[in-house]
Amino acid sequence: MRDLSARSAVHHSQGEKVVTASDSQQTRQREIATEHLLFKLIEYVEAKHPGVLDFLADSLDHLGDPATDASKDDEAVREIARRIIDGARRQGVA
Repeated sequence: MRDLSARSAVHHSQGEKVVTASDSQQTRQREIATEHLLFKLIEYVEAKHPGVLDFLADSLDHLGDPATDASKDDEAVREIARRIIDGARRQGVA
């Protein structure tokens, strides 16, 4: 199984030049890929089992930011989840 941690090296061949993504780039790229796959999975499941989006929306009161410092922002985490759910509602399965 491939190592998908932020420490793994990602190389993109550009002719003879090899570019290694930084940890922050890898984190951003992994987040984008994960969000896309999750979003498409949510759309698909909702199409097959209507009500899943409502179930997810109803669960957001239990979602929070695990940070233990001043950066902790439970509502910001919930808002991101709401936007994903709202986007899935608007998009549907094409």
